[in-house]
Amino acid sequence: MALDGLVIHSIVDELSSKLTGGKIDKIYQPEDDEIILHIRNNKENFKLVLSASASNPRIYLTSNYKKENPISAPMFCMLLRKYIQGGSITNVCQIEFERIIKITVESFDELKEKTSKDIIIEIMGRHSNIILVNNTQTILDSIKRIPTSISRVRQILPGHTYSLPPKQDKLNPIDSISIDTFVSTLNSFEGPIFKAIYSKFLGISPIVAKEICFRASVDHKSNTIDLSSEQLNSIYSEFINLFSDIKNNKFSPSIVVDEKLDKVVDFSCINLSLFKELSFINKDSMSEVLEDFYRTKDIKDRINQRASNLKKSISVKLDRLYNKLKKQEEELLESENADIYKVKGELITSYIYMIKKGMDGINVQNFYDPNCENVFIELNKNLTPSENAQKYFKKYTKMKHAKVEIKNQIAINKEEIDYLENIILAIENCENLAELQDIKEELGKVGYIKSQSKSKKETKLTTKPHEFISSDGFKILVGKNNKQNDYLTLRLADNDDLWMHTKNIPGSHVIIKCAGKYVPDSTIFEGAMLAAFFSKSKMSSQVPVDYTKKKNVKKPSGSKPGMVIYETNSTIYVTPEEELVAKLKNKDI
Repeated sequence: MALDGLVIHSIVDELSSKLTGGKIDKIYQPEDDEIILHIRNNKENFKLVLSASASNPRIYLTSNYKKENPISAPMFCMLLRKYIQGGSITNVCQIEFERIIKITVESFDELKEKTSKDIIIEIMGRHSNIILVNNTQTILDSIKRIPTSISRVRQILPGHTYSLPPKQDKLNPIDSISIDTFVSTLNSFEGPIFKAIYSKFLGISPIVAKEICFRASVDHKSNTIDLSSEQLNSIYSEFINLFSDIKNNKFSPSIVVDEKLDKVVDFSCINLSLFKELSFINKDSMSEVLEDFYRTKDIKDRINQRASNLKKSISVKLDRLYNKLKKQEEELLESENADIYKVKGELITSYIYMIKKGMDGINVQNFYDPNCENVFIELNKNLTPSENAQKYFKKYTKMKHAKVEIKNQIAINKEEIDYLENIILAIENCENLAELQDIKEELGKVGYIKSQSKSKKETKLTTKPHEFISSDGFKILVGKNNKQNDYLTLRLADNDDLWMHTKNIPGSHVIIKCAGKYVPDSTIFEGAMLAAFFSKSKMSSQVPVDYTKKKNVKKPSGSKPGMVIYETNSTIYVTPEEELVAKLKNKDI
């Protein structure tokens, strides 16, 4: 799945027809690497997305863009507003057949003189950029500045002259190419024919190269030098036909879907007949294709990017807590043997007549042992026999008292571990940035990270929990994070509703809304399935899930978000099934 030269060509054709002559009304920068242009043309309003994201660079018209803009506009956004807001788009073009788009904007400067600027969008993976240049090709600024410390070959900095990325040693497929040139170009490449096609011609992705081979009835894995003249002629014919359609702006925007796996396989501006066994979702424009494809992908990628440092920080804390727990359990095990120190003190007192100051130990019969076996007692040479006995008695007393304290500390430590494991789970289950923000606010309030909000009051629930319908028609709610868990259990659930949670395993709170009705076993099973699926044991089998009436669930005073205690519960064992969860989700309200 790639924004290859063909897709860029189709996007440019679309933008050129819809935006040329349009006026740029507003400019926003919701992300560090993303610009939104509001454009009005022929009494229609358009929103153009320009993204230099390292993982999802793209350009398309959107009808469903919902990102919030920062309170203060970034510097690059302010610069764009200064130079091109209010200007008119006079041209949209693709540079050769590269993944580079140039949008020319005419506006008036401070002296009311007409001037032109170019917005250059380079779709180049992690090197993607959005650059503003004037009519002398001087860079005014870019969304990503590239100094010599990043690239010695090509700097993108204000005041520098803009130059195109280094040219690739490839032919432009839009140009007129003879059969002889085509064949000799391919034969200069050693390897599979499809690799030869995308390696020797600009803007062609591996999928398009395979498609050309498929249309020519040639195995794309065949070695170039092994192909017959007839096969090469067939490939040439399909190549020419395809790019004749591209030059004439004949496109078939579509998304390829594997319905069995419920998965997007690819997208393109041409008909990918090599996927004839799969399903196609045809669209009216390439923008619609890109919006559908990137809407979810971009959000997930940005969540992963923003959550990675947070997750790493929590994981470091968890590692420390687990190490601390290991030491505490070792200390507890040692304290369980505290009686041996009392016995040694008693034995020193009993055999005190045999001990002299300066001895480093003594081997005596242990008459407290049923078998009366000998025991070696270590002694401090600098202490008297009596002082050595007192030393053992003191250690016994200290460890006896420490045992209670160690147990308390272990309980506190385990509670904190459970809490942070729940946080990790919530981060992994985030479906949008608002849910991630809920987690950050919670961690700020409990002191794990610097608080982003000065208010200590509980904020309003801004994200919604999962909502399912059981096979018997009961509504089942599942919390996505601790804020939602507390809301579901402590505020939304009625006393007679069923509350569910994995037994001693980090996971979501699950509420079955009973509405005063008897809850069948099938609904209890489905609720338990959801509790297991949205837990740390998602990939396990026979996961224990506790359930009880909500009235039996209490939140201890001062406990962390999501923490509750409960009693008089039953336990059911289930193995999470993703298909069943999806089936229940399909009935989502």
